[in-house]
Amino acid sequence: MTTTASTLNSRVIALAHHAARALAEGVLDRHGITFHQSVTLRAVTVAGGSVPRGELVAEIQNSLKTTETLVQAVIEELLTAGLLAREDSLLRLTGTGRDLYETTAAATAEVSARLYAGIAAEDLAVAGRVLTLITDRANTELGTD
Repeated sequence: MTTTASTLNSRVIALAHHAARALAEGVLDRHGITFHQSVTLRAVTVAGGSVPRGELVAEIQNSLKTTETLVQAVIEELLTAGLLAREDSLLRLTGTGRDLYETTAAATAEVSARLYAGIAAEDLAVAGRVLTLITDRANTELGTD
């Protein structure tokens, strides 16, 4: 199948997102982790390894445009699996959680590298700016900016 140039629109963005996410989920599935769990582990990692539960819930809810109930359930799954731990008022990444996140992040980075290979840095920069603007506008309309 040949690819023809498309004007950027919601369908093109959605098709790219779903195709890339399907590849990422294939990697995550092999490691016994879901996409939502991976996003949550990443958020804790980026926060330095621990974060107040309320902040984590708000961040994941906003990032994934999902419900608090779903995010709370994902956090409970991670706690039960020993990938996160409660420490005072914080949720902390465990050693096992950190190892799993690092392993899956490296594997998904390899997939991303293949997907972005050969695309000019200037094109990636323009796409990044355009998609960030679209995200900002959508978040404004959703009231989540």
